[in-house]
Amino acid sequence: MTLERTILLVVGVIVLGSTLLTVLHDIRWLWLTGAMGLHLVQASFTGLCPVVALLRRVGLPSKAGFA
Repeated sequence: MTLERTILLVVGVIVLGSTLLTVLHDIRWLWLTGAMGLHLVQASFTGLCPVVALLRRVGLPSKAGFA
């Protein structure tokens, strides 16, 4: 698995998890979904993402684009 695909997996799991928690537990879990969306916008402009830094340290290979 590449770095880019792992990031998509992590974000997808967090968004689905917070949505499920919203439905089953409390509507305030939508704040987590919103925070992830805001972080994705911020990361697209700045290129800064703590999860990417962590996954690079783990040694996941990076592949350009979604080929």
